[in-house]
Amino acid sequence: MKLLVLPEELRSELKSPLGKLCKGNGVECIKAMGQELKAAKKIAAVGDMTAFYLLEASITPDLTVVDNKTKRMPAPDHVQHRLEYDSYKTIKVKNPAATLNPELIELIKDSLAGKERIKIVVDGEEDLATLPAILYAPLGSVVVYGQPNEGSVLVEVTQEKKEQIKDLMKRMVLEE
Repeated sequence: MKLLVLPEELRSELKSPLGKLCKGNGVECIKAMGQELKAAKKIAAVGDMTAFYLLEASITPDLTVVDNKTKRMPAPDHVQHRLEYDSYKTIKVKNPAATLNPELIELIKDSLAGKERIKIVVDGEEDLATLPAILYAPLGSVVVYGQPNEGSVLVEVTQEKKEQIKDLMKRMVLEE
């Protein structure tokens, strides 16, 4: 099984938002993204707090990728409880920090191609799941993720954005 590992030189590049940064907290950020979210073909949420705030704003993402943590600490009980949303099929997968496991990538790809709402619970770290979510979401979709201590980022899935992500993922290190 080959892991994609994030090399040091790409880390700084990924610290910059991949899309439109909405500064602020929680639901106010989600409300500011209202038009893009309404128009989206599919919505993917990466991160516990991002998924929580979307659900709190009455927006149910098609794909949610969580690890039951926020800022490396366990997510609060009320957040974890809210993420137990009954319309999701839950799938668990292992994914070490700073990597993309091929199983996680395949789950994201399959779930974004399907009709069912999926929640992927990652044992490890889910941060990089944003990349395959952008790569495999249908054109016209959006991917929303948290930008630590700043707000939320909304990525509109375009062909150009997919090419950018494909290039970025090619620069990751393949490891056995």
